[in-house]
Amino acid sequence: MNEIICPSCSTAFKIDEAGFAEIVAQVKNQQFEEELQTRLDLAEKDKVNAIRLAEANLKNALQDDLAKKDNEIIALKAQSAQNLAEKLAQKETEIAEMKANIQKAELDKKLAVSEATRKIEKERDDLANDLKMKESEKQLQEKSIKETYTNKLIAKDEAIKMKEDEIERLKDFKQKLSTKMVGETLEIHCETEFNKLRATAFQNAYFEKDNNSSGGTKGDYIYRENDLAGNEIISIMFEMKNENDQTATKKKNEDFFAKLDKDRNEKKCEYAVLVSLLESDNEFYNTGIVDVSYKFPKLYVIRPQFFIPIITLLRNAAMNSMQYKAELNLMRNQNVDITNFEEKINSFKEGFARNYDLASKKFATAIVEIDKTISHLQKTKEALLSSENNLRLANNKAGDLTIKKLTHGNPTMKTKFNELSNGKE
Repeated sequence: MNEIICPSCSTAFKIDEAGFAEIVAQVKNQQFEEELQTRLDLAEKDKVNAIRLAEANLKNALQDDLAKKDNEIIALKAQSAQNLAEKLAQKETEIAEMKANIQKAELDKKLAVSEATRKIEKERDDLANDLKMKESEKQLQEKSIKETYTNKLIAKDEAIKMKEDEIERLKDFKQKLSTKMVGETLEIHCETEFNKLRATAFQNAYFEKDNNSSGGTKGDYIYRENDLAGNEIISIMFEMKNENDQTATKKKNEDFFAKLDKDRNEKKCEYAVLVSLLESDNEFYNTGIVDVSYKFPKLYVIRPQFFIPIITLLRNAAMNSMQYKAELNLMRNQNVDITNFEEKINSFKEGFARNYDLASKKFATAIVEIDKTISHLQKTKEALLSSENNLRLANNKAGDLTIKKLTHGNPTMKTKFNELSNGKE
């Protein structure tokens, strides 16, 4: 037996070897668990510290990447501004050259008109009467144009009223249906959605059924929109497919791609869109606007709720490119206008020079004949009359050479002359 003294109460008690071994085992187990718990706590702290360190490193790396991206964006903006400044400088140089050419042409015109005026003052009254007649013709033309546009406005108001009546009819039809998408056809649904925004968002747009089957087939609807100058902004061929419209043999969206692409090309539309309720369980088509241009160019598949968004997206993209198209057309038109103006000036110069040369020859003939003999007086008189006729022709041509006529059908030159006149005043 072994004697044991309690460390708490100082009581001595005896215990056999088996009990003593059990107490020693309990002490060892307790120390082991305490040491294990201590090591687990240290391991947990190390893990937390490692996670924090990794997060800090990742944050620093992301901040470095953001800084690099910001520097790249700043560099790209600077480069874009420089290119824009160079283009503007080039445009200003071209405009200055055009103004110089116009001023030179104006001086040449004034010299030619001044030379001709000295010889045709006696025809001034006739020219004044001619101007009065032309002014009367202008007033008649303005009146005719005003009446024409008034009739067009009346026709437009009648067409708007017809469309409004059609919208009311469709609304009434929709209210009588039990459900939104099942009871009504998909075509009526899309047309109704479009008409809700036609007066505010699509005033210059055309959206009607495709009734032309000359190519063998036709789509459901065609959307076209032009700018105020008549240039086409965008065109879309629409095809609507409703699950309820099909037979027991269910169709797939892909079954209609080839026909829709053919209709788009035959009707000269830029895009093709399939508005479909087919394959309602297909997640590929349920994600939103689906681009299938990998099969057919500029072809999209949408659900009905994306009908207005697809028009808006494609239209906005086309609007961005119209600015560059308009600038290109303006440059082309200006080049044509200047060419036509120079041709008119050259035509006048050639005609006036030819008539003046003929008149000079006739005068010379008359002087020679007078010097030779009085008997040739009649011949001299005929030559003078002939020269007077040529002078009259030259006078008429000079009188016809007005800024108004030179700039007729030439809006660019008309604007330039108006600017020059306003500057002199």
